[in-house]
Amino acid sequence: MPTVKIFIKKQCPRCPQAKQLGAEIEQDGGSVVCYDVETAEGLAEATFFGVQATPTIIVEDDGENILAEFRGQVPSREELLKLISS
Repeated sequence: MPTVKIFIKKQCPRCPQAKQLGAEIEQDGGSVVCYDVETAEGLAEATFFGVQATPTIIVEDDGENILAEFRGQVPSREELLKLISS
């Protein structure tokens, strides 16, 4: 099953919406990992993926290949569910 990676920071105005979407996807049985880019672990992961805007949402397949990226925006729940259920 694909994994949804969400990159956030405290002062980001759209990040609460991204975190809420992640919580909804988890309730639907999806795999979600949330990274705070203001922590060492979050910054390291963000650097690996070239994250320069928050929120950033990256969807990876089981082989860690990127299926979709949303940088600086939050997709709809339906759009994200479609990606992870294909």
